[in-house]
Amino acid sequence: MSVENLSVINALVEGFLGPEPARAALAALDLDSRLTEQGGPHVSRAAFAMAMNVALFHDLLQRVPSGAAYVADRLARGGRVVFDHGALRTVRLVEGATGQLPPGEEAFTRILLPLGYEMAAVYPLDRLRMTGRAYRHVDLPESIPQFFLSELHADRFDPEFAEAAARVFGTSRDPLTPEAQAVLEKFADNRPVTRAEAAAALPAIVAAFDRQHQPPSVEDYELLLSRSHEAGWIATEGNAFNHATDRVADVAALAERLKTQDWPIKERLEISITGRVRQTALRADTVERLFAGNELRRVPGSFYEFISRDIDPETGRLDLAFDTGNATGIFAMTSAADEGRPQQG
Repeated sequence: MSVENLSVINALVEGFLGPEPARAALAALDLDSRLTEQGGPHVSRAAFAMAMNVALFHDLLQRVPSGAAYVADRLARGGRVVFDHGALRTVRLVEGATGQLPPGEEAFTRILLPLGYEMAAVYPLDRLRMTGRAYRHVDLPESIPQFFLSELHADRFDPEFAEAAARVFGTSRDPLTPEAQAVLEKFADNRPVTRAEAAAALPAIVAAFDRQHQPPSVEDYELLLSRSHEAGWIATEGNAFNHATDRVADVAALAERLKTQDWPIKERLEISITGRVRQTALRADTVERLFAGNELRRVPGSFYEFISRDIDPETGRLDLAFDTGNATGIFAMTSAADEGRPQQG
C-alpha cells in the first residue's frame, strides 16, 4: 500500500521510522480507532500528537532493552501496550534561557500546547527541588498519552551547583527548525496542516526529545550528581523520555509475576493518596555515555513503567491524575549505586 493510502498516523510513522520499524511500533500499541482511522489530505493535531508519541515510544524501546523485552513478552502473551504517559525532565537555570532553548519546561510547552495538550495539574516535588506538571490532551485524554513534564530549579541549589548547571546546560542548541515551528503555529491557530507539512515537521519535533547540550565534563557531572541524581541524569540523557508507561489492568499482579520471573522490578508499589493510581517500574538500564575529554562512563539511562488507574467515582471516568509521592518514588529508578563509574576495559 502506498503511503498516500495509509491512515494519517500510519503514514507519518512509516515516513519517519521506515516500513518495518513502523509496523512493529504500531503493532505493539493498542491505539484508539478514532485516531488510526483518520485519513484524508490533512492531519489533525490529535493524529500528529499520537504519531509523535509512537515515535517516542519506539525511541525509548531502542534505548531500554528491559522495556523492549517486556513489550516482546506482552505481545507473545497476546496483549498490547496501552501507552499511558511519557515523562521527561528539564532544567530551569537561575536566569535566562537554557542555551538556545527556552527556559525549563517552556522548551516543551511550545510543542505540546499547539498539539492540543493543556496543563492538567501541578505536582510540587520539593524534596527533589523540582516541579512536575501533567499535560493532558484535550481531544482524547484517555487515548492519547499524557506527558509528565518536570522542571529542576537550579536556583534552589547552592551557587556552585548553579554555575555548573549553567556551564553544562547553557550549551543547549534548539532542534526546532523554522518549518517545524510554522507547522506548530498552524496547529495552534487551527489552520489546516497537510500530510507533507506534517511529515516534514515530525523529525525536528521528535528531535526535541533528546539531549541538546554538549557532553559535560566529568567534574561538572560529578558536582551536579552530588547534589541531585536527577540533575546528573539530565546531564547525560538530556530531555529524552525518562520513561514510558504501560497502563495495565492490575499492576500489583503484574509486579508479582515479574518478580517471580526475576525481572528488575521495583520492590514495592507506589500508591496514590486516593488509592486509585498505582505504579511500579523496571529499574533503569545502564548505558555508556561519552563525557568531555572522551571519557566513557556507565550511567543510568531510561526505564519502563507500569500503571493501573481506577474510575474516579466523582466523574465516572478514568482517574488520569498523578501523585507527588508516587512521582518522587518512581524518580528514584534512575538513581543507581554504580552511577557515573568510569568504564573499565
